[in-house]
This record gives sequence, structure tokens and C-alpha cells, in this order.
Amino acid sequence: MGYTSEDFLKAKTRKDLIAIARKKDVDIESVVRNLKYELELSRLQSELVNLQQWITKNNLRVAVLFEGRDAAGKGGSIKRFVEHLNPRSSRVVALSKPTNNERGQWYFRRYIKELPNPGEIVFFDRSWYNRAVVEPVMGFCTKNQYNQFIVQVPEFEHMLYEDGVIIIKFWFSISKEVQSKRFNARLKNPLKQWKFSPVDRKGQELWDEYTYYKEQMFTKTHTNFSPWIIVKTNDKKTARLESMRYLLSKFNYSDDKDISNLIQPDPNVIVRYYRNAIQIDI
Repeated sequence: MGYTSEDFLKAKTRKDLIAIARKKDVDIESVVRNLKYELELSRLQSELVNLQQWITKNNLRVAVLFEGRDAAGKGGSIKRFVEHLNPRSSRVVALSKPTNNERGQWYFRRYIKELPNPGEIVFFDRSWYNRAVVEPVMGFCTKNQYNQFIVQVPEFEHMLYEDGVIIIKFWFSISKEVQSKRFNARLKNPLKQWKFSPVDRKGQELWDEYTYYKEQMFTKTHTNFSPWIIVKTNDKKTARLESMRYLLSKFNYSDDKDISNLIQPDPNVIVRYYRNAIQIDI
């Protein structure tokens, strides 16, 4: 038997919740793990608020790209990143498929319009890297369009780097088995069924093709000025916490030495891409 709504109303502290768990023979390790996660999440979200204020004060332009296979946890992570941020200086960008006019324009144009303004941080739920993996796998672009994109990306990102735009590129890495479990969970949850599409199921069938194009993307678009950061875990909560730590650790926004341990990411989870890096979505 688990917690009831009355239990939560009675409990005033974490110790109260633990005491109730022991009385009801609830898995205490699971309870403690979740409480620890909530505590860490709250502390990191507070630091994200501090970081945002520092970015605004210094007129920085920060773009954080969330990439990965379907159901890798990108949207859930973004939700936790922005939950307590000031919407006046932060945005989430999740573009739908291009219009007829946009298909006739330079591919990057629709993304350039969404880049951060001075003092702003923008979170991209998928980005221009749609053309690196999803589009060629699903046949949504031609071979020539793909080849042109792969050549232009490093130059495009170098221009942004020289102009002062700070780009953080995350790849959320999960195994094929976990992706399948998450798809099945979505289908059973009426609140999440909207997330599932025929393209998602194709992702399982075309897993190896996704892997090929993912590796091509890493090899050809990982640069010193715009590196790929792999978030290597099948656990959603770990992915959220460690990606937050990485983002925070990239800026000298605070003189408080006490937060140094809090914002240091786990090197077993956060991995800067290199050719022989061990991955779980191969």
C-alpha cells in the first residue's frame, strides 16, 4: 500500500513521510531516492534562476539545444529547466514542420529568427539538427539537401560563436529497449498519447539508420567552439539533474564556493563526444 492524499496532508517534513512509509511498509529506498531528487532539482532550479539573472545583467545570448531520439526525455528536461525562470528573458522553441515558403528558403533562416536576444536564454526542443538525423532517416529531405546542411553547419555555428552567441548542444542518449518501453507507456497514458506518432514507431524499426546518421552528425559537427555533450543515461531524473549541472558549470555566474560541488556534473553521465566514447544508443 502506498501513500494516500491524507498522508501527504498530515506530513509536515520529509521525516514524517519516511515514518509513514515505514509504518505502511512502503519501499523506503524509493521514497528517499525521490525525495533526494526533488531536493536536488529544487536547488539546481534556484541556481538556474541566478544564472538567468546573470545572463540578463551581462546581455549574453545563450542557446541550449536538446537533441536525441524520440522519447529520450528532451521535453521533460526542458520543462524542469524553465519551470521557475522569468519568461521575459527565456523562451522554449519547438518548431513544427516548415511551411511551403520556409521550404523554399535557406534552411537555417527559420532558426535564425528564434536565436536569443541580448540577455536571453532560449531552449530549443529539437533544432536545425532535424536535418542531420530525422529528416534523412525518414526521407524528409533529399541527399543533396542533407550534404549541403552537413557542410554548412560548422560554418553557421562558427559565425554565431564569433558574434558572441553561446551554444550548448545536448544529445540525450537512451537504449533501444528503454525507448520501446517509453513508447508503450505513452500509448497507455491518455495525457501523453498526443506525444506518440507513426514516426516514433518508425524510429524503432529504423534504429540502425538513426545510429548511422547520429554518428555522422557527431563526427562532422562536433567542434571546439560548438561541441556535442552526450547525456548518457536511461534514467530521466538523472538526465535532468546532470544536464542542469553541466549548463550551470559553463558560466562563472556566482562567487559562492559552496555551490561548486552542486553544479559539477557526473562524468559517467555527461560526456563530451569523442570517437571512442561509449554510448548506450548504438
